[in-house]
Amino acid sequence: MAIYRELFYTNVESLLAGNFPVLRRLLNDDHWHDLVRGFYARHRCETPLFPEIAQELLDYLANEREADPRDPPFLLELAHYEWVELALAVSDAELDRAAIDPNGDLLSGIPVVSPLAWNLSYRFPVHRIGPDFRPQAPGGEPTHLVVHRDRQDRVGFLEINAVTQRLLTLLQEHPDWCGEQALSQIVQELQHPDPALVMTSGSRLMRDLREREILLGTGRVRPRS
Repeated sequence: MAIYRELFYTNVESLLAGNFPVLRRLLNDDHWHDLVRGFYARHRCETPLFPEIAQELLDYLANEREADPRDPPFLLELAHYEWVELALAVSDAELDRAAIDPNGDLLSGIPVVSPLAWNLSYRFPVHRIGPDFRPQAPGGEPTHLVVHRDRQDRVGFLEINAVTQRLLTLLQEHPDWCGEQALSQIVQELQHPDPALVMTSGSRLMRDLREREILLGTGRVRPRS
């Protein structure tokens, strides 16, 4: 029984170490194994699929596990960021590209946000955390990131500012808005004195997002992801 117990645990532990490589490097052996053994012993997984075990660990960290004094303050956010990379890598989300004009006018048309582009905000700069950078308190401003997967199935991230984050949020919340409507809303929220400048800068920004495959083009209807 001891042999089988160790075999089962080792399989799960090695899988999670591969899913959360940065977190694994940051925690010493005792801390890491205590975390995984607690998950193994206490969490009831809702899936038998290995690719979804990482999401189960995230659920355990967020909702069941009691904080450990050894935990870094960014533990949950870092775990979420690493899970997002995995989730996008294996996502089967699809979009009808036949209904999208990849070269459409992003101001007058309806910009289509890729379902493989996730607009995220964190208190910590999770994309920079590693053995040489372990912040002990959140930054002065939230960290906004778009984690996305391209046509070659490569997962990458783009650090964005609050305005870009708001633009993507508006386009996702209002699937019938054209780009000009979304930018006009931003002008109102910022009370910007030069709306023409916002339109010019926003149009350039949306073209850049299209080049990165965060925006896929324009379409009459944007399916929700």
